[in-house]
Amino acid sequence: MKNLELATISSAALVLALLAGPASAQVGSASAAPQATPQDSRAGGLEDIVVTATRQSTNLQDTPIAITAVTAEAIEQKGITSVGELTAVVPNTQFRKSQGAFGPGIDATIRGIGNRDTSLASEPVVAFYLDDVYFPTLLGSNFDLLDIEHIEVLRGPQGTLFGRNSLAGAVNIISKQPSTSDVYGRIQITAGSYDRMDFRGSLNLPLNEQLALSVSALSKKRTGYQKILDFTCEMRARGTPALSGSLPYASTLNMPTAGFTPKDCVVGHQGGEDVQAYRGSLLWKPSEDLRFTVTGDYIRDTSENNADSIVGIINNRVSGTVVSAANTLGLAYDTRFLTGDPYSTYASFSDPIAAGTVIPGNTFYNGLRINGVAVRGGASFSPFIDLKNWGVSAKMSWDINPDINFLAVVAHREMVETHSYDDDGSPLNVVLRSNTFSEEYWTAEARLSGQSSFIDWVVGGFYFTADGSQHAAFISPQSSFQRLIDSEFNPTSKAVFANATIRPFGEALSFVGGLRYSDDKKVVDFYNVLDTSPSASDTVFYVVPQQTRFDWKAGVNYQLASNALIYVSAATGNSLPGFDPRPQQPSQIAQYDGNDDIAYEIGAKLDLFDRRVRLNLAAFYTDFKNRPTSISGSEALLDANGQPVPGNRALVPLAGGPAGSTTCGAVVAAGTGITCLGRTYYRNQAAKIRGFEAEYTINPVDGLLINGSVGYTKLTAPDIRERAVNRRQNSPFWTANAGVQYTAELPSLAGSITPRVDWIYESSQVVSGTSTTFDNLMPARSVFNARLTYDNDEYDFSIAVGATNLFDKVYYYNVFDSQALGAAYTNAQPAAPRQFYLTVEKSF
Repeated sequence: MKNLELATISSAALVLALLAGPASAQVGSASAAPQATPQDSRAGGLEDIVVTATRQSTNLQDTPIAITAVTAEAIEQKGITSVGELTAVVPNTQFRKSQGAFGPGIDATIRGIGNRDTSLASEPVVAFYLDDVYFPTLLGSNFDLLDIEHIEVLRGPQGTLFGRNSLAGAVNIISKQPSTSDVYGRIQITAGSYDRMDFRGSLNLPLNEQLALSVSALSKKRTGYQKILDFTCEMRARGTPALSGSLPYASTLNMPTAGFTPKDCVVGHQGGEDVQAYRGSLLWKPSEDLRFTVTGDYIRDTSENNADSIVGIINNRVSGTVVSAANTLGLAYDTRFLTGDPYSTYASFSDPIAAGTVIPGNTFYNGLRINGVAVRGGASFSPFIDLKNWGVSAKMSWDINPDINFLAVVAHREMVETHSYDDDGSPLNVVLRSNTFSEEYWTAEARLSGQSSFIDWVVGGFYFTADGSQHAAFISPQSSFQRLIDSEFNPTSKAVFANATIRPFGEALSFVGGLRYSDDKKVVDFYNVLDTSPSASDTVFYVVPQQTRFDWKAGVNYQLASNALIYVSAATGNSLPGFDPRPQQPSQIAQYDGNDDIAYEIGAKLDLFDRRVRLNLAAFYTDFKNRPTSISGSEALLDANGQPVPGNRALVPLAGGPAGSTTCGAVVAAGTGITCLGRTYYRNQAAKIRGFEAEYTINPVDGLLINGSVGYTKLTAPDIRERAVNRRQNSPFWTANAGVQYTAELPSLAGSITPRVDWIYESSQVVSGTSTTFDNLMPARSVFNARLTYDNDEYDFSIAVGATNLFDKVYYYNVFDSQALGAAYTNAQPAAPRQFYLTVEKSF
């Protein structure tokens, strides 16, 4: 496979370019005002799509970057409602909602590089921008697509064009801007499965020839597709009441009486939505060359926790207070808490044992207070998200002359979010946690850009500063401790960057060069109160991950014809050094270096057969000089004197871990071993990533549109080769998507009907590098969506019926093998089953 990608790109580009017919290319202005032209399969060929990826308006097909531009029309056709669904259109990517432990965030991976940790300690390797404003964390970044013009997903490092450096790529979201020309708007209502009810509305209102106001609003509500079951009620309904011991009912309404039997044992749901979002933008256009825009938005998310299932339990693995407490109820933490259904759980988000309860063998259930701090016992958390995210921005765009533009944007944002997570998925409390994150930040960016026949150029500066905090409670009777975290994060980032495309020999051949200087620093004050039984200890540490560095980009572009572009490029990428955000005792305090790589790419962009076929190809090779990796292990829980707390587990060396790393081994006699505590170990590794991708759009006849993509990514590294099992990357090798639609004009109905079918594919994934137990949960999968739309031309409204996961495929977004950390359980995040919906939209 080593040279197959390059050979494929080169041969395809040569053959198809020879077949191509003439096509016109759209030349963008220096202005960075966002705009996009949708693909139109009814007008006799594919239209141009104008993007701002190079910080200037350019034709997508003339932009020498691997970029997927998703227009507003395509977003609607595919039924995409949030950034977490972009996997359906972008090759070599994985975008999805975060697993429940990480709150209302997003997992984002591009070309095998990504991260899923939404804590403020993490530096996203995929940079997110909304109307030129940078979002610094994955938490709260699963943007609902409210009044979107188009989305650009750029693959590969983008530091010389974007304010914030990005290791894997960037997602550039462009909203519809106010216009002084006409009054227009739309209202959209969607009803569907699981009591789904969505509302979207937008209005553009010119106030005079210089002022315009646009407003938009969104409301999404839906009951979760995963049921939370009352365990005691369910055991009686199944005819196995003995399995619930003396555990009380989760709801007294489920208690049967002589004349009453509950219909079901459902006490709640997970996986639902309850989101409201509002946005307003005011445009002042004193002249044709000058635009001032002030924008404000507010998001409120009180959704249910994401669906989460326990897919495996090892009997008799939990120890300590959990066993003692469970015995008082006639229970044990074992496979009785597996529901056998991915769409149900016994998670209770509470501890059924009250503080101060007398337990045989213990004086009481860990008391009521230790050193003035309330401890576990009777703890109860909410299974709902609580997110507030708002911001304001001011932007100025000035066309100094027809070829030079100056753009400046300043933004302030604030976010407060609380979420809880029931790790063990049972009515007992093995591990229960709650997190509150808050962050407020300022960003400022200024860019001067210009275009001419000889050179296109951009120079810019970026500044970012923030104050963030985390307050968290981690309650674990399994390890006989409660941890309370109070941490402060104060990052600052300063950068200057420049990028130029030079054409010294005419339009056909051009050279690209870019340079970036970054100065990043994050001051972290971390306070960890660790209450153990019978002793207590505190952990306080202060770390300052920081770096200053230069990054660069170089490339060559060759325009074979007006409809065929070939390019090669190389660029460096990096991420800020990091640290362990969840040390559970002083031995776990760790800081590690950031990523450092060089990404090489060769690509071709082709419009063929009189613009009936669009084909964009790329092959890439990424060489990591430094790649911080984490591996899950375990160590002994230490008391206040630094001595191991006795238990029933033995420690063994951790395969593939750094020197001295350990993990929990066999169960031994109580008191002869140690109490196991999960730990993350870090090591720096080199790595190489290679792959290719192809995106296509075909309009063979008027009305028929076929589009899709395919991507292949392979990561090789020493830590993967050293694994005892699963010596391959955890992410899928292959991703693909395809869609087909046909628009039939029906004069008798004063409009048209468009049926559409979409297919999304991911090849198999491994769960971990230490076990193959759960690999069967992540096989290759194909998911289909379908939609039928009627558009009325006379009254400008549409009606659409659709289905997601059409064939009701059961699959998991991810699997967390917590057993590798010494836990008794493993969690998985089930995707939603088949859902139907009806959408009605009126434009005016």
